[in-house]
Amino acid sequence: MSAPIYHKIPGPIVLIGFGSIGRGVLPLLERHFEYDSHNIHVIDPSNEHANFLAQRGVKFHHMAITKENYRAVLDRLFAGQDQGFCVNLSVDTGSLDLMVHCRRLNTLYIDTVVEPWPGFYFSNMRQPEKRTNYALREAVRAEKQANPGGTTAVSCCGANPGMVSWFVKEALMNIARDTGVESDTPQNREDWAKLMQAVGVKGIHIAERDTQYVREPKALGTFVNTWSVEGFISEGFQPAELGWGSHEKWMPDNAHGHGAGSQAAIYITQPGALTRVHSWCPTPGPQYGFLVTHNEAISISDYYTIGAGAQPEYRPTCHYAYHPCDAAVLSLDEIFGSGAQQKTFKILSEDEIVDGIDELGVLLYGHAKNAYWYGSRLSIKETRELAPFQNATGLQVTSAVLAGMVWALENPDAGIVETDEMDHVRCLEVQRPYLGPVEGHYTDWTPLSTRWDYFEEEIDETDPWQFKNILAS
Repeated sequence: MSAPIYHKIPGPIVLIGFGSIGRGVLPLLERHFEYDSHNIHVIDPSNEHANFLAQRGVKFHHMAITKENYRAVLDRLFAGQDQGFCVNLSVDTGSLDLMVHCRRLNTLYIDTVVEPWPGFYFSNMRQPEKRTNYALREAVRAEKQANPGGTTAVSCCGANPGMVSWFVKEALMNIARDTGVESDTPQNREDWAKLMQAVGVKGIHIAERDTQYVREPKALGTFVNTWSVEGFISEGFQPAELGWGSHEKWMPDNAHGHGAGSQAAIYITQPGALTRVHSWCPTPGPQYGFLVTHNEAISISDYYTIGAGAQPEYRPTCHYAYHPCDAAVLSLDEIFGSGAQQKTFKILSEDEIVDGIDELGVLLYGHAKNAYWYGSRLSIKETRELAPFQNATGLQVTSAVLAGMVWALENPDAGIVETDEMDHVRCLEVQRPYLGPVEGHYTDWTPLSTRWDYFEEEIDETDPWQFKNILAS
């Protein structure tokens, strides 16, 4: 494929973390940016890829970024140099602290998740609200409010959170066109929220189905996934969270709101990876998904809110509905069934995957045409042709990082931003060549249309899109 050079990065490029995503980001940086080849660095506590990095001329720092050393490390790499870029792709790194310090150094910054320092996910077990993504996001938003503007730091810019926020805007414009709702392209947050309300969207699923597989069966005692195992386990054990829509009439008994902040979301006092919801993707059609907490579930609901507080004039429900690859589903069954975390973690590589796709999109529902899925249907075969060192899941993430970096370089003084606030047209222009087929599909499916009726349930049939009906029995 042709490889446009988007920008020159004058200062250092520092990748924090070199797992499956870092390994996939590097060739995209090499392909699309100009930079000083002697001033690119990777920091990682594992030296597994030290020889690989040396062969590519990348300076490798065999260490972990910690709460105690991050200032000194960033100062050593960035201070006194032209504006560089910090690309945080690691677990167990405090995203907010890194972001704040990079901005002090006039260094551009991007991450794929608001990551806390070690211990956050499995502390405060009796106070689940303190280990929610809502709490993590509110801390970043508080920093944005206290220190507006300044050097750009892009928060949560992977596939999801990240790319899916750009898909929501594309999908919304398509539905408006197809349902006869006249609208110019919205120019700000208020305009986007008014358009979503006018179109009649009640909610959004981040609806994903990963069908990538290998020939060998999953081994007992091994957690298998197509992306970070540590990341998936951490978010899977957090409370289930979702943006809470203004149309909802019912709330689970173990659901709770928040007394401060945007109040755009609720959390449920059970693990997200043990909470299932009815959803829909083009390939499987109706399916179960896991309601795993993600930043975009909160940020999207917040972004499209009209009004304020827990009972605004309008707000869409939003949550993740994730069906990971079959080996990951078995891994979840094992970890919850045994009560113990597996000793071995394995990420399926592009070389060993036999076939399959990662079908990741947004399902906007409740409007005049019922429901509309819009997203990427990227296969492992296409991935191998598009970029090296990653599977289909990884490429959806790494290409979003690329798009976010391009946007940041073109908007270097935007302050702290979430992907909902970025120019989705420009970002998708950069990312789309790496996404395989990007398609929209209407469906007449609802959470009630394929629900088994073997036992008596209290079903609200007046509106099939109530969360009560979406939540799996």
